[in-house]
Amino acid sequence: MSFVTHDVTNQPPPLADHDLWAWNRPLRDALAHHLPGYETARLAAMGVEFGRADMLEHARLANVHPPRLKTHDRFGHRIDQVEFHPSYHALMASALRHGLHGAPWAKGAGAHVERAAAFMLFTELEPSVLCPVSMSYAVTPALRANAGITQAWMPKIVASDYDPRFVPFERKSGVTLGMGMTEKQGGSDVRSNTTRAERDGADAWGERYRITGHKWFFSAPMCDAHLVLAQASGGLSCFFVPRILPDGSVNALRVQRLKDKLGNHANASSEVEFHDAIGWRVGDEGRGVPQILAMGALTRLDCALGTAGLMRAALTLALHHTAHRSAFGRRLVEQPLMKNVLADLALESEAATALALRVAVTIDRTEYPGHPEREHEAVLRRVLTPIAKFWICKRGSAFGQEAMECLGGNGYVEEHGEGVMARIYREMPLNSIWEGAANIMALDLLRALRSADVAPALERELAAARGIHPGFDRLAAALPARIDGVTDEIAARALARDVALLMQASLLARHAPRAVAEAFCRARLAQGSDVFGTLPADLPFDALIERARGR
Repeated sequence: MSFVTHDVTNQPPPLADHDLWAWNRPLRDALAHHLPGYETARLAAMGVEFGRADMLEHARLANVHPPRLKTHDRFGHRIDQVEFHPSYHALMASALRHGLHGAPWAKGAGAHVERAAAFMLFTELEPSVLCPVSMSYAVTPALRANAGITQAWMPKIVASDYDPRFVPFERKSGVTLGMGMTEKQGGSDVRSNTTRAERDGADAWGERYRITGHKWFFSAPMCDAHLVLAQASGGLSCFFVPRILPDGSVNALRVQRLKDKLGNHANASSEVEFHDAIGWRVGDEGRGVPQILAMGALTRLDCALGTAGLMRAALTLALHHTAHRSAFGRRLVEQPLMKNVLADLALESEAATALALRVAVTIDRTEYPGHPEREHEAVLRRVLTPIAKFWICKRGSAFGQEAMECLGGNGYVEEHGEGVMARIYREMPLNSIWEGAANIMALDLLRALRSADVAPALERELAAARGIHPGFDRLAAALPARIDGVTDEIAARALARDVALLMQASLLARHAPRAVAEAFCRARLAQGSDVFGTLPADLPFDALIERARGR
């Protein structure tokens, strides 16, 4: 008697060649609300490209074959270069071709919102390579303080060509930019930095300095230039430090080693030292922190966008698996408890998308003079950026764990689905930590409350959802007094959470079906959310799940 022991049944097919844009009804509806009449053909094309099997293979290979540091060439010369797998370069080329970097600064109104939607779509494909892409997008507001460098570099910063060659920027068709802030002894406390900058004259790029010291986290060291914090005679200041100097020589930046990280494996994060490296001051001496935070505020936006994209990717994997896997006589997606979990994840994902995109709208409306709501949007930009980064990123890890559990043991296996769910889970904590962890965001919220009249701006934003749920009305009514009275740091995280939830509910009330907004209020404001899958039994689970499928 012979037995067949290796037939494979009841396993989902590979998720490949799926249209990310067509599946993402929440993103489409949010974009239509903020940019009515906007032509979405470019985003539709991206949704197809980013979901193709060959692009997914590039994402896998870029993570399986992480970057390698080459400190010296074969003759013993110091070169400090990082070598990447060809798939990394393929992903970078796609991201820049579609304008996920500095391109919006050369376009008109709506460009930052479109870019935010594209950034979320690309994150579903591969988030690791987006670190240098994000920094290249965020550098422009900070760099404007140095007219000479802006004039020389801006055409290459906004160019849609990816040029990985290690050559002077004049010879490149496009460039990428990074930043270096934190040091061993300080971390987020950058005012304790010890790196020194001494004046070395002036030229067409402004005041020139020699920089000596180190950076403990220096992401994307193969970028063509970085903004760096160092102590000058007038205090902590911001400097533009190119990898290759105008005379063609390599700047004295030494890459000590690459970080061995929990996730983010395709991206090179490094420790570096400066040995009389040449840098040009950006902004005034002693104003380095606010100067570089003009860049950091936008990378914080990308942390929220990125986590929203990762949530969407994890949800898609969970929906795909449960639609094809059966247990106890029914498909998983038909099981009542699984329906509850999937519907809850769908609510969280849509709310994250809505809030992250709203922050991008504030960027768009404040960067172009003449917008009638510019002052209102400036207040929202200042207060919603730390709130969105805090709440969306804080929810990301729990979301990733729950989505992984939908796949059962398969979700925990690196090989399953080529490790996509595992990559997502490892990536989630990074966005919460990078550019300021939760406590830093809570403190930044307190500073925002002291710098602007926030309560009226938020009240105006929340007006659209008045009456949608008693829990919303009670929390919104108490908000002005809480904002006016908050002085204690202990209360900052709770305030950030509550404003985030109110904003998410208000946004869903504006551009999602009423049933979605009501379900969100009942799930997040009426009962709280300690774990996913505890929605009230009378919510429309099937409708929420179908909406998450793009229908």
